[in-house]
Amino acid sequence: MEEKTLNEKESLELIARMIQTTRKNMEIGQGNLLLYFGYFAAVLGVVIYICIRLTGNGNFAMLWMLMFVCWLVVHRISKKPEVITYTDSAIASVWKVIGVMFCLTAISLPIISMLDSGVLSVLMMPMSLFYMGIGTAITGVIIKDKVTTYLPLLGMLIPLYMLNSIMHHLFFYWWHLLFSLASVIIFVIPGHIINSKRGAA
Repeated sequence: MEEKTLNEKESLELIARMIQTTRKNMEIGQGNLLLYFGYFAAVLGVVIYICIRLTGNGNFAMLWMLMFVCWLVVHRISKKPEVITYTDSAIASVWKVIGVMFCLTAISLPIISMLDSGVLSVLMMPMSLFYMGIGTAITGVIIKDKVTTYLPLLGMLIPLYMLNSIMHHLFFYWWHLLFSLASVIIFVIPGHIINSKRGAA
C-alpha cells in the first residue's frame, strides 16, 4: 500500500482536528462525569447529615456506599466518544487507578479496624477526598486547565483537617457536610469550568 505524505498544511489541519476532538471529549465528557459524582456526593452528604441529626443513628453513614451505585449508573449512561484520543485514554487510566484505590480502601479499612482497634474505618472519608482531589488535579494537568489542576488542592485541605482531628480521636457528624463542601470544590466547580470551555473550543 502506498503511503501518502502529508504536506505542512495537511499536517497542521490533522493536528488541529485531533486537538479539537480531544478537547471536545474532555470538556464535555469528563466535565459531565465530575458533575454527576460531585452533585451526587454533595446531596448525599447533606441527606446523611440530616438523617443522623434527626435520629442520632450514626449507621446512616453507610449510605455513602451509594457512591458505588452512582458509579455503576454513570458508567452505564455515559456515552463513549466516537474517537478515542491518547488524552482520553490517559484520563480514563487515571480514574481507573483512583477507582481501584477507592475499592481497596473501602474493603480493607473495615477489616483492618476489626483486627486493630487503633485503626478507624472513619478514615474512609478523608481518604476518599484525597483520591477525588488527586484524580481531578491530574485530569486538570492532562487537559492543561489551571483551575481544574489547583482548585482540588484547596479542597484537599478539608481531609487534612479531618485526619488531624482523627489523630486526636475526634469525629463529628457534621463532617458529612464538609464532605459535601469538598465535593463541590473538587468536582462540581471544575466540572462546570471544563464544560464552560465547550463554547470556546
